[in-house]
Amino acid sequence: MSARPNILYVFTDQQTATAMSCAGNRDLCTPNMDRLAREGVRFERAYCTYPLCTPARASMFTGRMPHEIGVSDNGQRMNEEARVNSLGNLLSAGGYDCAYGGKWHIPTVRFKKAERYGFQCIHGFDDNTLADACIEFLRRKREKPFFLIASYDNPHNICEWARDQRLPWGPIPEPESIEACPNLPADFNPPPFEPGCIRPEQRANPKAYAAADFSPEQWRRFRHAYYRLVEKVDAEIGRLLDGLRDTGQEEETLVIFSSDHGDCNGAHGWNQKTVLYEESVRVPLVIRAPGAENQGRIVADRLVSSGLDLLPTLCDYGRVNPPAGLAGHSLRPLLEGRSPTAWRDHLVIETCFGSPAGLGTTARAVLTLQHKYALYSWGRHREQLSDLYADAGEMVNLAVESRHAGTLNAMRKRLYQWCVTTGDTFGEHYSHKGVCNIPGSQ
Repeated sequence: MSARPNILYVFTDQQTATAMSCAGNRDLCTPNMDRLAREGVRFERAYCTYPLCTPARASMFTGRMPHEIGVSDNGQRMNEEARVNSLGNLLSAGGYDCAYGGKWHIPTVRFKKAERYGFQCIHGFDDNTLADACIEFLRRKREKPFFLIASYDNPHNICEWARDQRLPWGPIPEPESIEACPNLPADFNPPPFEPGCIRPEQRANPKAYAAADFSPEQWRRFRHAYYRLVEKVDAEIGRLLDGLRDTGQEEETLVIFSSDHGDCNGAHGWNQKTVLYEESVRVPLVIRAPGAENQGRIVADRLVSSGLDLLPTLCDYGRVNPPAGLAGHSLRPLLEGRSPTAWRDHLVIETCFGSPAGLGTTARAVLTLQHKYALYSWGRHREQLSDLYADAGEMVNLAVESRHAGTLNAMRKRLYQWCVTTGDTFGEHYSHKGVCNIPGSQ
């Protein structure tokens, strides 16, 4: 591998981590995502920082949590310091030929002022022609390495499908019968002792959560449509990967594939994102490094953040100094089969149901490899504690069982300390310094 490889970052919108056949999902076929996983490393415990487009993307490009850069909803701009130190500006100043194509959504969908973020905009918001524009960019002669981002919209078209609207990037095949549709997930129903604010938020915003009143049959058709949309974008990604190979640059290019956030896809009777369930916050993350050994590895014992760790990783490969004070880690040691000297033992995820139709609920989740603790800002049973090893579907809320009080208090303290350390006002409003009792949680 050359000292400074080319970098190709491909990401989708609203793709949950398990929506790939290489993740063991038999309800779809994603040969191109699988191809990257077969030739690279798949991170099984990768999470977004916030299950919503603009905050998640702002994190990706700055390596910071959304609350640190002033982004807590779609349509909000990151602060100026974050923009200056964003990924495109850093790598462009470091000698990379930086280009961006596709969906932007920081804060608007279309990318109008690419140069302010260090990129040249090579293509607008159009999944159907994005690969062609990217391949044309790859064919250009250049004297320095490139950093190319291809940002696809799908499977986000599931939002239009749920509202019975025209799909922006074209139709998908209809199932021949209900029997041809995926079955309901094992965690289809809302769990007992679910935080009491979740269903009111769902009812308050029927445009976003249009599937709330779906019958089981409709949910199965929804899941069929979602997987067809993933397959649709997988085919486009395949065209782009073929273009990289055909231009003779595959062996010199670091390729990253991920998504901004997930989609519950029927889990817990929920469509879309924002909620803190695993299907909403876990994302696919596959990286193929040129010349890497141990291809096809799966890293399941590290908590990885697509928002915090992408920038340090690309700065590491690009030999660019990242901004000081970032909490993320370079994934390069893990890609090269080395054990990092230190790694995080927990991750925090933010969310807010902040659209005009929402009720303004804020929430945070803190994860260890085994446990997940979510705290919502109001409502009965607003604490949710899950053992992800024993209960991957988060169907048992351990926060209501006194025998788990030790684990509950430990997770409370982790979250509160993180809020204090990062200046997150969520801690001031919804936690207590002692964090032994949280009113209204039982």
